[in-house]
Amino acid sequence: MLFSESITFESGEIRSAASAPVIAAGGMDDAAFIEKLKMADEAAFEALVDKFSGDIYALLYRLTENTEDARDLTQDTFLRAVRAIKNFRGEAGLKTWLFRIAINESRNRFRWWKRRRRDVTISLEMPIGDSERRVADTIAAAATSPEEATLARERENALNAALIELPAVYREAIVLCDIEGLSYEETAAALDTRIGTIKSRISRGREELRRRLKNF
Repeated sequence: MLFSESITFESGEIRSAASAPVIAAGGMDDAAFIEKLKMADEAAFEALVDKFSGDIYALLYRLTENTEDARDLTQDTFLRAVRAIKNFRGEAGLKTWLFRIAINESRNRFRWWKRRRRDVTISLEMPIGDSERRVADTIAAAATSPEEATLARERENALNAALIELPAVYREAIVLCDIEGLSYEETAAALDTRIGTIKSRISRGREELRRRLKNF
């Protein structure tokens, strides 16, 4: 799903595009493109939004389960990025950096799920990133026959219920790593946490999910 709403910036935050062409999507992390962003180049920010708004929206929708909230937070994320890009040091990719901003915006607005207690709907059949590995594969063996379809649906509902009850630090790590398909390194960068801590949180979170889903 692509984010279809236009994102507007306050006057003076970005300037008209320079005559030089904006770097193609494949060069999003190139120094020249990042320099354009730091110079508040309008076309560069438009390219950034076009490239990553779908990913940011998808992440925020999974965290809020509300299209309006996800849309608003997506815009907030890019507005924050406009103001923060001058401090971008390139220690992580732009996508990971934007994920960190999106997560912080979500935490600030909703107190990281606890305030509204909305469920996160996640299918056990959902692929992790671009791989063929599914969410179910990180928790338990997948159903092996059509007769187990009903049980799989029950497990899916149980998984959603179990996720909402996880401590926030486990839940966010699992969503980023197992649902969004980020590596441990990228997840650590997005959450501004050490890799060892992320591995521990994911391991403990998965174990807690297995415990809660032991009857399935």
